[in-house]
Amino acid sequence: MTTERNGTILEKTPLKNPSADLLLYMLTYISDGLKVKGYLVVPKAGAPYPALIYCRGGIRKVGMVRKRRIMSMARRGFVVFAPFYRGNEGGEGREDFAGDDRSDVCHAITAVQSLPEVKPGPVPLIGFSRGALMALAAARECDQAGPVVVWGGVSDLFDTYEERVDMRRMLKRVVGHPRKQTEQYVRRSPVYWADEINVPILIVHGTSDAQVNAGHARKLADALEKAGKEYAMELYGGLPHRFPKEEDERALDAVFAWITGKLQDAGGSKAADAVSAASASNAASVPNTAIAVSVSNAASVPNTASAPNAANVPNVPKTANVEAVALKSAASQEAGSVR
Repeated sequence: MTTERNGTILEKTPLKNPSADLLLYMLTYISDGLKVKGYLVVPKAGAPYPALIYCRGGIRKVGMVRKRRIMSMARRGFVVFAPFYRGNEGGEGREDFAGDDRSDVCHAITAVQSLPEVKPGPVPLIGFSRGALMALAAARECDQAGPVVVWGGVSDLFDTYEERVDMRRMLKRVVGHPRKQTEQYVRRSPVYWADEINVPILIVHGTSDAQVNAGHARKLADALEKAGKEYAMELYGGLPHRFPKEEDERALDAVFAWITGKLQDAGGSKAADAVSAASASNAASVPNTAIAVSVSNAASVPNTASAPNAANVPNVPKTANVEAVALKSAASQEAGSVR
């Protein structure tokens, strides 16, 4: 364990990369005295750019960062950093599924803000699957966290324990049993502290997601609605946990249009203008195939979540299936449904 300050970058090692327009690095930085690693992608031309943190899903080798995905994000005009979290790929410590390792995201924000390629300002986050817990914890706890995209994200770990029998052994080992370590499940479940999130949220979810039920999206929207928070939700009809490539690119276009708008709202118009140009050139090559349900501050979302007590955790009701509503094509979605 080192005495270096949190967010200090220790190494920035260039990696082989087939892309002509991007630079790829392995970044090592300090989080809670531990050396943590991650991939950094920087557009070659036009720096500085705004930064973005991509919070991966899974745990350890499962769900590790995919270079192709973060490169696609960087081509939309961002310096993208994807921390592996502590204990992975040669990093120190041990990740604990959005427990103490949530600090790795906060300190990653500090790290990227110190890079010469990065423009000053709040840093948006995209949290995929379990990474949603990390991103939303950062939104709750880190001053420099910007708007957050929750993509196929877990919002209630009690529900995950009930729905994912294949994950129960890991959850009991890493987090504990929900009846005995109730507070640890609440700590990792944004639906129980949505009132403490003060940045805009975009929820993206496929309605045929078999790994994280789309009910997690509805439940998070419910909690944000009841707390009076700014959010929007895009439900992609029939899509699974990981979207097929073309639909994924289309969804990324919508996501980055939303992020760019929020950066403009926050006063970063010059940075957002550059991002808009990069996103527009990328969007032109993606077919108009995605189908989405768009919801923003919907008053009809179900009742809000309240923290269960240890005695009744096994009976916490599972989240409802997404109700049938009118579907919009991505073309009409582009006309203004992503807010």
